[in-house]
Amino acid sequence: MKIALFGATGHVGHAILDEALSRGDDVTAIVRDPARLAHPDPRVTVVTGDIATPATWLDAVRGADAVVVSISARRDGSNDAFPTIASTVLDNLPKAGVKRLVWVGGAGSLETAPGVRVVDDPKFPEAWKGEALGQSKALDVFRQYKGDVEWTFISPAALLEDGPRTGKYRVGGDQLLVDAHGKSHISVPDYAAALLDRVEKNDARKQRITVAY
Repeated sequence: MKIALFGATGHVGHAILDEALSRGDDVTAIVRDPARLAHPDPRVTVVTGDIATPATWLDAVRGADAVVVSISARRDGSNDAFPTIASTVLDNLPKAGVKRLVWVGGAGSLETAPGVRVVDDPKFPEAWKGEALGQSKALDVFRQYKGDVEWTFISPAALLEDGPRTGKYRVGGDQLLVDAHGKSHISVPDYAAALLDRVEKNDARKQRITVAY
């Protein structure tokens, strides 16, 4: 498959890149600073672009089977940009003939009880709250979208951490998934595998899902 990936220089984005290559996919990595992505694999095409400026990437994503967005605001603190970027991508992908979009979402908008989100917990880390709320607003944008792009917003477990790729995970909806010990977690490689499984199976379209052990 041909994947266009935003955020390949990030921790999760790089794991998605590695997982895609392990499956034999061709990847166009669209990054603001190509010096941060020195990749020798000939199946990786690095393009300099800014997701907020479609003119820099529209040509690069043409012909892609799916666009994957894995962006973070931690470097520049632009948490309020998440919903705007979501709208920008949704509005512009049809111009490039791309119908499939997979978005790396946060866990903060998942529910621990009806109407109670993870981010609403008083113990939720303050340092992560801005990004969690920004991702939650992006999810609102997806849910209000009426166009043809078939999006999937994938929230990880509460703990997205380094660890092995097991290939095992569960898929849920809007509720936080926990294991038998009450822990909500998944490794970064397994999250990447779950995300690309959605692309290959072409399921969970126009839905928010979560993946966890």
